[in-house]
Amino acid sequence: MHPILARGARLALYLGLWVLVGVLLAALLAGQSGLGWLASLSIALPLTTAYSFVCLSAWYVARGMPLATTGITRIAATAVTASLVSSAGWVLVGRGWVALVTRQTTLEDPSGFAASLQPTLFGFGVLLYLLAIAVSYLLAAFEASQETERRGLQVQVLAREAELRSLRAQIDPHFLFNSLHSISALTSVDPQAARRMCLLLADFLRDTLAIGSEPWMTVDREFQLIGRFLDIERIRFGNRLSVAINAGNAGRCRIAPLLLQPIVENAVTHGVAHVIEGGTITATADRNGNSLRITVENPCDPDRPRGSGAGVGLANVRARLRALYGTDAWLEATETEGTWSVRLRMPAIEDTP
Repeated sequence: MHPILARGARLALYLGLWVLVGVLLAALLAGQSGLGWLASLSIALPLTTAYSFVCLSAWYVARGMPLATTGITRIAATAVTASLVSSAGWVLVGRGWVALVTRQTTLEDPSGFAASLQPTLFGFGVLLYLLAIAVSYLLAAFEASQETERRGLQVQVLAREAELRSLRAQIDPHFLFNSLHSISALTSVDPQAARRMCLLLADFLRDTLAIGSEPWMTVDREFQLIGRFLDIERIRFGNRLSVAINAGNAGRCRIAPLLLQPIVENAVTHGVAHVIEGGTITATADRNGNSLRITVENPCDPDRPRGSGAGVGLANVRARLRALYGTDAWLEATETEGTWSVRLRMPAIEDTP
């Protein structure tokens, strides 16, 4: 369907513009003859309204001969031919209509006036149809530009989703490696604890699998998963590991699933594990207007082996934040007086029930 006919508002605007064309044609008629404005408008407005629907065919002419694949000579020849044929048909209709209207006036020679008006109508019709073709090409170019932009955005979205899936896929094997390593360490010293850890790990994996392909989860739910993970690690570390989690006023804000998981793993593996007396892993969230801030802190040994590093953890989280929010989110990691802090900021988007 023609884009103008597809929506009533567009058709109303289109016909409104043609009313202005009718007023211009009426001015030409009034100046060319002794007709008054009322008679001139009664001739011009019906004729231009009828011709407005004829000019809609210019859209199909432009669509049938795209500028990118059609020679300019063929386009010009087709446009001129279409305008001459359309204008000639308009003149035939207009001749009869003008003769009918002028018979009701005081003109001495209505039929002579109708004949003298034909060159004006013909020239006016040719110009209007050529203008309609030019506008149709502009609209076609705009439509093509929008389609190209839409496809570009679609490609960007698909690329971002592929990147997020890749980053998400990195988390699971990394986490399983650390957990299985912990279970392996317990099997020789405390088989019962290793068994409990296996059961908790199974429950934790069941919870994470339930997330499936969900793009978002609430801060409350993410913190619950963190608590389940730390329950597993507490079997290995015992009283050396304590946990303090508080979602504050940000519990219903949305974040990417398992976004904090690598950070908490690092807090255990590269923080508490290297501190003889252990310590507390703290996770807090706070919403301030449109900004969501999450902080994870843990004790660390300033003399710990530096070669162990944070591995895939912080790099993964940074990459996911960049893919999700661009420059609207950031991650900062600092170490101050035996405390390792990771702070995240991102837009606060509340989850709808």
